[in-house]
Amino acid sequence: MKFAVIQFPGSNCDTDMFHAIRDILGEEVAFVSSDASDLSGYDAVMVPGGFSFGDYLRSGAIARFAPIMTALKAFADSGKLVLGTCNGFQILCEAGLLPGAFLRNRDLHFVCKYQALKVENNQTAFTSRYQAGEEISLPIAHGEGNYYCDPETLEELRAKHQIVFSYAGDNPNGSTANIAGICNQAGNVIGLMPHPERAVEALIGGIDGLRVFESMRDTYEKNLGGQA
Repeated sequence: MKFAVIQFPGSNCDTDMFHAIRDILGEEVAFVSSDASDLSGYDAVMVPGGFSFGDYLRSGAIARFAPIMTALKAFADSGKLVLGTCNGFQILCEAGLLPGAFLRNRDLHFVCKYQALKVENNQTAFTSRYQAGEEISLPIAHGEGNYYCDPETLEELRAKHQIVFSYAGDNPNGSTANIAGICNQAGNVIGLMPHPERAVEALIGGIDGLRVFESMRDTYEKNLGGQA
């Protein structure tokens, strides 16, 4: 399985993602510039966290116009796997690959800590290794993590089981319905505010994030790869 990690100017979690895939998951991975226009040959694309283009407008608002986004939309439309974390989630929303938008955190402070999460849907390509309702802990680090959607969109997300993770216990940013991660209706694109790539080694605090990547590999092997 071959992963691509997109690098935008200002990305700062791209190397974390690269390390998680190459050194922990043991799969092939390459960096792809946001100026590139081709994602052929890859089986999954990771849109990492950071501050793309300095977040000088809304988070992700400039990145959505990068050349790579045309290829990313086509990649997603083909049914292949796309994971966006933190700023990557914001970029996917700005690009229309996921519904909703992001506001400043409720208390107008940057938050950086381990956060309890509840697995709302373990029937996705990214969560099959979790148990439904399981509580896990992943790090968060964001200033604009307050996910917002209108009531109609929220009703649709619930009806179609697109809410994948929610914040357990305290809501750190004011996110609508405690939403921490959602997927598209096809189930091949997911956005998470937490950072699973920062939770793949016990040495640095826990391995609850590793199963996101293992689930992706399982999905590829069962449905998209040579064993399909």
